[in-house]
Amino acid sequence: MEFEDVLDQIERILEKGINAVGFVSPSHAVPQMKAIVHELNDRGHKPIIVYNTNSYDKPGVLRELGNFIDVYLPDLKYITNSISASYSDAYDYPGVALRALKEMYYQKGSKLHLDDDGSAVNGLMIRHLVLPGHAEESKLVLKTIAEELSPGVSISLMSQYHPTKEVLKHKVLNRSLYEEEYNSVVEEMERLGFRNGWLQDPASNKNYLPDFSREHPFE
Repeated sequence: MEFEDVLDQIERILEKGINAVGFVSPSHAVPQMKAIVHELNDRGHKPIIVYNTNSYDKPGVLRELGNFIDVYLPDLKYITNSISASYSDAYDYPGVALRALKEMYYQKGSKLHLDDDGSAVNGLMIRHLVLPGHAEESKLVLKTIAEELSPGVSISLMSQYHPTKEVLKHKVLNRSLYEEEYNSVVEEMERLGFRNGWLQDPASNKNYLPDFSREHPFE
């Protein structure tokens, strides 16, 4: 698709009343992302720009984006190298992600600014998905965030893990999360003093399953 076609599609969506543009895992396409933001501004649009990332980002690249990004929406998936290597084939992910998060925190601080509808308009929210059998890893992730950043950071603590057919024979990931596992991580989040947390219903794994056979799989 040509650059102008992309812009035209985004503009048509914005004209329907949508006031945010999100870029998902965009670190490999930062020049194109910056060009899109520049052109949207030139066309008179000033949408909220959301950087949605797994946090496998270079701090230097994030520094270049300081004037472009309104909301950082990063993950911190793991903090133990061996778990990261096993599940994401990225032994160095914890260190890389933590350095990226520190840059985002330096830019935005702890406060997540919301509009009157409760939508984020500026700031940082860190997501973490609690995995079955890994409640202690999740607690360590939260401890690291509290110590290395701040317990004032907004956290989205997710319980929506759902095993796909590819992991049905896996001895740990072949099931959904137990309610008591998730609740124990919530208790740790409260003990660590986190003040801004978004929680999910422990049964949420049944509610976030897109049906890609449909034209609108997330509806």
